[in-house]
Amino acid sequence: MYAATNFIAAIAIGAVFLVLLAGFANMIRGGNPNLSQKLMRWRVGLQFVAIIVIIGILWLRR
Repeated sequence: MYAATNFIAAIAIGAVFLVLLAGFANMIRGGNPNLSQKLMRWRVGLQFVAIIVIIGILWLRR
């Protein structure tokens, strides 16, 4: 069970990281500001999901 929950947490954290990198890449290139806003919103949403996943995992392991 620990391996599966660790994998799920890693996927959630990895998704946040990838969106963060995409936002940095867009900013460094001087890309579309609307895309930067969209990526920031996605990052915030994914961070929320990742926190909920991690809290759920910790709750299940108690």
